[in-house]
This record gives sequence, structure tokens and C-alpha cells, in this order.
Amino acid sequence: MESMEISLKNKNVLVTGGTGFVGSHLIKELVAIGAKVVTTYEYLDPLSYFMTEKLDSKCKMVNLDVADFEAVYDTVTKFDIEFIFHLAAQAIVEVAYYNPRKTLESNVMGTVNVLESARLFPKIKGIVVASSDKAYGKLAKGKYVETDALRGDHPYDVSKSATDLISQCYFKTYKVPVVVTRFGNIYGEGDLNFSRIIPGIIRSIIKKETLELRSNGKFTRDYLYVKDVVKGYLNLAQNIEITKGEVYNFGSEETLSVLELIKKIEKVLKIKVNYKILNIAKNEIPYQSLNYNKIKKQLGWKPKYTMSMTAKTIFRWYKKVISN
Repeated sequence: MESMEISLKNKNVLVTGGTGFVGSHLIKELVAIGAKVVTTYEYLDPLSYFMTEKLDSKCKMVNLDVADFEAVYDTVTKFDIEFIFHLAAQAIVEVAYYNPRKTLESNVMGTVNVLESARLFPKIKGIVVASSDKAYGKLAKGKYVETDALRGDHPYDVSKSATDLISQCYFKTYKVPVVVTRFGNIYGEGDLNFSRIIPGIIRSIIKKETLELRSNGKFTRDYLYVKDVVKGYLNLAQNIEITKGEVYNFGSEETLSVLELIKKIEKVLKIKVNYKILNIAKNEIPYQSLNYNKIKKQLGWKPKYTMSMTAKTIFRWYKKVISN
């Protein structure tokens, strides 16, 4: 497909949840290409990638909860926003299980508030919404494709299915220029959620602790490096005339079970990981992998990084922020 790429240089860009793991990498790249970045945040962790990379001095920051429509709309209008990357969400499956109301409020109504602000503000040229492979729910097949049904059946998965459908609704009904991304497990420097498997593995190595696996070790996911995700987000925004109204999977060639992942990290780092299988995971999906032929064909995106290329760099980053 012919490229109709838009430059984001000097554009007013809002990143919701920009102080989080993926958002901070996205902001770093947006700043590097000359965008004028505004980010929302609720709290700041001094150990976060956002703070350790001093991104707070390179963008404007607004303290708000995306579940507050007036605050979101005020930010969009006040800063004359042209592009939005909507990453803010309650992103932990286990938290969603114990606190479904907050998860649905943040993930569903937060998305509504961003899209409604875009509908009301005529200067918006594009919105990239971060969904997830969890939006598909438990489908009995190998590789998921974008046309598969969305069948989330537990709080986190449902919140992502709803995010997806609401975004598509705003395009089809109001022509809001929104594109939706679905991705597997994102990893890289800056993920301080140690309930996730890769941060958990690395912390167990650094602290010489036994890694407790909530699953049976056989749950399988695509593992995608954060810089590949950022590149994909930017491609979608820069080609919004092509991508608006569409949904894209971000997949990986590294589709691994938890135990396979541990073996791969052991091999790259040449370190033994001590682990114990608890098998107590609630509402997790046993196998998910995404077919990413659509974005590969239309925009030429494909993952550039592998675990073998990145694991040592990631390990060094965690070693700096985790005290023994």
C-alpha cells in the first residue's frame, strides 16, 4: 500500500499514561523526532524509566485520571492537541480480578472520555488506542487474526474487548480518526510491574530468590520488545489516513511458554533461574499468539528485536534500579 506518511515533528501530541512503561519509551521517541508532548499521570515513581531518563523535563505533564471526562477534555483543548496515543489503563490481570469496577471505569470509560474529547475537538488528526491480545478472550485456534470475534469473559479481558469495540464505534458512527492496536506481552527496560514474568525472572536472579510461577508454566504468549511496539505506534499515527478505522495485531516470532521463556533467558544470561510452580493463576488465557500479516503487508512493520538481542541490556537496566 502507498505510504501517506505525516510528520509528527512540531505536532501537539498527548500520551495518556505516558509515565508508564510503554508510554515512557513512546515519549522518548516522540521527543527525539521533535513532537511537542503532553502526558497525563497519576503518580511518579522515581525508579521509573520516565524519571530515570529525565523525560519529565522534556514534556508537559498533567495530573489527571482519564476516568474524569472534564479533565481529559480540558487537557485536549488547552494544549491544542492534534494526535493522541491512548495508553492509560489498569493493566494488571490479577488487579482486575480483585477490583473489576476500577478496572472497567479506567479502561472502558477512560477510552470513552478520550474518544469523546476527540469527537468534540475538531483539531484532532489521529488517535492510536492500545488494546491487547486479551480482547480476543479464549479462542480455540493457533494464530489470532484481526477479524476474529472479541470474546473477553473476565474483567481485564472484557475491558479490552470493550475498548476495542468502543473505538471502532466512534470511527464508524462519528468518523473519529482512531486506530486500534492489539499486542502480546511487551517487555523491556522500565517495566516495574514485578508480577509480570520477565521483570519477575530478572528480579529473582538479582535478588537470588526463588521465582514463584502463578501458572503451571505452560501458558504461552508472544513476547515483543518495547521499542518494536513504539515503532508500530508511530507508524500507525504517521499513516493515519490509511490506518484510521482499522485494527492491527502486533505479533512476534517469539511465541513461548513460561518455561521456554525461562530457558531462553538462562541461555542468554548464562544464569540459572530457580523457580517454583504454584499453579494458582486465575482467569488467565492458556495460549495466545497474534498473526501480524496485516500491519506487515500494509506498513512494512515487523519485530526487529529478539530476546537474545535485548536480554543483557534489559538485565543491566534492572540491576541499576533493584537493590540487593
